[in-house]
Amino acid sequence: MNFKQILDEKVKQTEKIIVNYLPEETGYQKNVIEAINYSFKSGGKRLRPLFMKSFYELFGGNGKEIEYFMAAIEMIHTYSLIHDDLPAMDNDDYRRGRKTTHVVYGEAMGILAGDGLLNLAFETAAAAFNDTDNPYRVGKAIIFFTLHTSLFFIYSLSVYTFMHTLQLYDFSTFTQSFPYGLM
Repeated sequence: MNFKQILDEKVKQTEKIIVNYLPEETGYQKNVIEAINYSFKSGGKRLRPLFMKSFYELFGGNGKEIEYFMAAIEMIHTYSLIHDDLPAMDNDDYRRGRKTTHVVYGEAMGILAGDGLLNLAFETAAAAFNDTDNPYRVGKAIIFFTLHTSLFFIYSLSVYTFMHTLQLYDFSTFTQSFPYGLM
């Protein structure tokens, strides 16, 4: 197999892992969960979670706890895309050839879907405590995740509205994958 085939296979495996952490579309909150899942399942390179798992394994990690963080970092990335597409930001109608969340579900639901994903990311990361034999490592990863993820995304979105920080934004979220391998 060539590199592209290997990468495509790894992306498929990554996608299969991270979608397992999405909420079910039931209950009173069904509409917002549909909007969350619509956005999260809209495709993408999935390089952040893929590299996160690769670094984790490279440094000797072999537990399932990394999956929670893989899903969580992609949830935060998706939240940032939803909010970036909103009318008050870039006002984009399409992303990756699909209608954006606020176009399909309305602006208010787009805001709630993004906010929901941001909160769900931290809930998902914290759930790793339930699936580990090393709670100390999970605790360190959650501390890192909390201190180095959420504020940077908010900062990036606000700066991006009047500057071209997309390159910094993409580079930083990409490099966030590396430290989880060290935990």
